[in-house]
Amino acid sequence: MKITKLELFKVPPRWLFLKIETNEGITGWGEPIVEGKADTVAAAVTEMSEYLIGKDPMRIEDIFQVLYRGGFYRGGPILTSAISGIEQALWDIKGKFYQAPIYDLLGGACRDKTRVYCWIGGDRPSDVGQAAKAQVAAGFTAVKMNATEELHYIDSLSKVDEAIARIAAVREAVGKEVGIGIDFHGRVHKSMAKIIVKELEPFRPMFIEEPVLPENNEALREIALHTSCPIATGERMYTRWGFKELLAQGYVDIIQPDVSHAGGILESRKIAAMAEAYDVALAPHCPLGPIALAACLQLDTCSPNAFIQEQSLGIHYNQGSDLLDYLKNPAVFQYEAGYVANLTAPGLGIEINEEKVREMAAIGHNWRNPIWRQEDGTVAEW
Repeated sequence: MKITKLELFKVPPRWLFLKIETNEGITGWGEPIVEGKADTVAAAVTEMSEYLIGKDPMRIEDIFQVLYRGGFYRGGPILTSAISGIEQALWDIKGKFYQAPIYDLLGGACRDKTRVYCWIGGDRPSDVGQAAKAQVAAGFTAVKMNATEELHYIDSLSKVDEAIARIAAVREAVGKEVGIGIDFHGRVHKSMAKIIVKELEPFRPMFIEEPVLPENNEALREIALHTSCPIATGERMYTRWGFKELLAQGYVDIIQPDVSHAGGILESRKIAAMAEAYDVALAPHCPLGPIALAACLQLDTCSPNAFIQEQSLGIHYNQGSDLLDYLKNPAVFQYEAGYVANLTAPGLGIEINEEKVREMAAIGHNWRNPIWRQEDGTVAEW
């Protein structure tokens, strides 16, 4: 079998899809995207396609090695996201060839279903109590929210009080049993993070996410001294080499590689296995489209340390198009009692509605994340 064609589709709300064709008529889909940099990633995929045309799509590990190591400069969000989408599509082809879901080719299922959570509150969290109650009524057993708006290196304690009040409202609305993930989104600097994590203790978060930016991961040691809440990070980290030092330091409880950013399905499986050896849980990052979610669920199904999966249905980014719009059978992502059943169809386990993809690609998107500034005019983390 040989790769004959790669085709990219930039579709709303902010996604990039990839279709890979072969000379045997088997096609695969992937989602190579950096949110806000779709055209840049598309250019990287196009450059890589010069190598891929004519290659055997079954040799996934070798193709990964060439695409990752074959250039003198490697890693980072653009190059590894391009590789990730290509790799997902190759696994989709391989699974369809063998008539098996991808997890069956990676050791087989170790679970029957995967717990999922949903987002509440938006970029600037508000009305979170009522939103959380609505999601629990819809059957979810866990939610996630942004902890704060922008914070300076040292900021007003009133902003801390406001953040804690919102989280208290969610806990009061949903009771003790519902999981609450609190995403610091890298907006909080070390000095303020120490204050907030201590204040959060009484509300027993499911986890606190990215309490500091990944380039400041050494600060997790000090933050961990101020809280017993599980610490999660990893959505802006790439390949097993990016996670190596973080895991060895021992201050993270949950890793969140993004299967569309970290290197693809097999690379994320390797990262998950490294984490398992350090007694660290897996909760893949995925505020993206249906292909990325399917790839994550393939990973979760064969990873014993996976405990919950992010998904984007109804997320505040999905204006105009949503997670299920590009699927022929949206029922594959049917959530029941906070879980989604294992995907069982070959490959990624989903069937893309190509007609819809082409229709929406004609519209495209130009999504950019907002630029925030502090009151004094300095740039703030979004």
